[in-house]
Amino acid sequence: MNERPLRIVIAKAGLDGHDRGAKVIARALRDAGMEVIYTGLFQTPEQIVQTAVQEDADGIGLSILSGAHMTLFPLVVEQLQAQGAGDIVFFGGGTIPPDDAQRLRDLGVRAIFTPGAPLQDIVDFVRSECGKRRALVG
Repeated sequence: MNERPLRIVIAKAGLDGHDRGAKVIARALRDAGMEVIYTGLFQTPEQIVQTAVQEDADGIGLSILSGAHMTLFPLVVEQLQAQGAGDIVFFGGGTIPPDDAQRLRDLGVRAIFTPGAPLQDIVDFVRSECGKRRALVG
């Protein structure tokens, strides 16, 4: 069986122009042997999910620093369901208060990482959770 690396979409949504953290995460995942598709800035939830579906991604990581996390994260969850892609592991990060992070997890966001989270924790989460998805669908 041809075992391709885990494929992860790293995205920035809305009007948030701060992408340094997203690029650091993308590099860490790439260095860990994963394929990373970085969508660039100013993507809509529809574009992000469409990219993930087209690329046969195992996961989507969304970075939001603009404060719009309670709007944009749920829209991505909605789009995943609408496009029949609810099995794609969706995680994110940014300046998200703990109460909001819990509400987002309750909505279906698998994990929320805040600034200062160790890169190895993020890599380990992606490898574990996206690896489980790969085992189920592969």
